[in-house]
Amino acid sequence: MTDSTSASPSIIPGLSDERLASILLFITPAFFAANILVARATADFIPPIHLAFLRWVATFLLLLPLVGPRLWVRRAAILREWKDLLILGALGMGICGAFVYIAADTTTAVNIGLIYAASPVLITLMSALIYKETVHPLGIVGMVLSLTGVLIIICRGDIQVMLSLAFTEGDLWIVASMISWALYSVLLRHRPSEMGLTTRLGAIVLSGIIVLAPFTLWETMQGDTPDWGWDVFGWVAILALFASFGAYQLHGFVQKTLGAGRTSLFLYLMPLYSAGLAWLLLGEVPQIYHWIGAAFVLPGLMLANSRRTKLPKL
Repeated sequence: MTDSTSASPSIIPGLSDERLASILLFITPAFFAANILVARATADFIPPIHLAFLRWVATFLLLLPLVGPRLWVRRAAILREWKDLLILGALGMGICGAFVYIAADTTTAVNIGLIYAASPVLITLMSALIYKETVHPLGIVGMVLSLTGVLIIICRGDIQVMLSLAFTEGDLWIVASMISWALYSVLLRHRPSEMGLTTRLGAIVLSGIIVLAPFTLWETMQGDTPDWGWDVFGWVAILALFASFGAYQLHGFVQKTLGAGRTSLFLYLMPLYSAGLAWLLLGEVPQIYHWIGAAFVLPGLMLANSRRTKLPKL
């Protein structure tokens, strides 16, 4: 019995997986952007490691009806891949989860956006250097355009904003999180697995919970616990449904179809989606620099997702 998706038909009849993945590339950032908003909103009453732990426990409960039987069937594969699973869980759920929440207490959204904007370049370089993934000439042009748009947005159209940035302790946590995300993305794409996408995600989430558990206990022993109430459960539910269950499944499908380098470009859209969500939820009206930035980001993504041409290997 196998749950591999390598030879499965298209998910939507008449629409190739690559075309579907290219469409989802523009949707996935909205799910991930929710994580940043929740991080800022809960910094005062949910400790960071607790928030990461609760998020992934809730996510695993959502996944359990889908993957529970398959995890049991695949238990031998899980035992064979346990090292990979623990590493992926530590990178994708532990570091990328808790570090962002730790950083949200001591750094700004501008700095977070600027630092994370560098991760697509790191992912592409890792993919090319370690796994010899090809790079498209137009993809390089697209990345430059997209990064330009991101810089316009996070600097609010003022070059002095970027020149005067003072990196804080929180910025260092974000740097570590960004590097961890790059490693997670590349390893998820290239490390072999006997499990299908959703089953493997369930195993990785469970591994992440195992990694986070002792650190959550340590945080509790330090006297740092959530201010329990319905708002805590509400924020955790938002994280689990959107930033975890939805986002990681979409990301896994897009990455499997398009590759780690091209998928990483969705990070360029996160400032746009964050601005849009802030407008809807916080009443922050988009400014002219948001529209100018979008005029760079969106064409850049289209170029970056055009037909690939092999360049000399790095």
